[in-house]
Amino acid sequence: MLEAYAIRSGAMRVSVVDLGTNSTRLLVADVDDGRVREVERRTSITRLGEGVDAGGRLGDEAMARVFDVVADYRELIDRHGSDAVVAVATSAVRDSANGDEFRRDLHERFAIDAETISGDEEARLTFLGATSARADGGEPTLVLDIGGGSTESVVGQPGEDPGFHVSTQAGSVRQTERHLHDDPPQPEQLTTLREEVARIIADAVPEDVRGSVEHGIAVAGTATSLAAIDQELDPYDPQKVHGYQLERSASEQILERLASLSVADRREVIGLNPARAPTIVAGAAILCEAMRAFSLDAMETSETDILHGAALSAARTRKG
Repeated sequence: MLEAYAIRSGAMRVSVVDLGTNSTRLLVADVDDGRVREVERRTSITRLGEGVDAGGRLGDEAMARVFDVVADYRELIDRHGSDAVVAVATSAVRDSANGDEFRRDLHERFAIDAETISGDEEARLTFLGATSARADGGEPTLVLDIGGGSTESVVGQPGEDPGFHVSTQAGSVRQTERHLHDDPPQPEQLTTLREEVARIIADAVPEDVRGSVEHGIAVAGTATSLAAIDQELDPYDPQKVHGYQLERSASEQILERLASLSVADRREVIGLNPARAPTIVAGAAILCEAMRAFSLDAMETSETDILHGAALSAARTRKG
């Protein structure tokens, strides 16, 4: 179960802003002895990476959407108070020619210093966040983080640094822009997308690593959206999503259903945030291909991810 917010006492309060390709997210949490207690959590679909795959730059409108959201997040951070404020920028900023300009504007407007983290660091923080509440050791576990511009596949044992991690350019925004040009997409477009994702995974993850995995945890919006759709959650309930066993067969059925609908009709699907409708088909396809590649019949969906990992890492750094 997710941690309920408790009295702050001697905990360190950390605010984390995740500047993702598809969404901009905030976590304000109290971190104490390796435990993360959420105080505030927000998600806004901002599509920062819109057009980056083709043009190589962050667009003015996309950056403006992020700035509008961060302005609200800055007010929440100030209201709650923080011992540390951390901001991480991932695939869209890494891949853009004007990422430094974007980060400079964030600092000047909101006094938030965003770090453009590598794919390796993104994987490490995601694994830390997804597995921090688990007992150390155990079976090799895959943590899969499907983002807008990239997907991180991380394999290891809880309590240890992961033994394998890779960041691939298979993301829901990126693959949507590359392949899904009709609304709804043509079957052959989806087939081409899935074939590309399958090749990316096969090339990036050695067969012995894929074969070693006994358990899978899927984090971030694609996986949690499919878990909510599978349960027909209205409204969205993170307590029912966190720890949910999402079957591969159910994921395939949901993908088939979503791909048959227009974006407008997808916005009406129970359990799906309407703002995710334009990119959820590509995200679901990536999830299905990952489950197939790692021979997993199901994956556990998790509400804890890079936000929690970054909060834990910041607390450890401050105390160290």
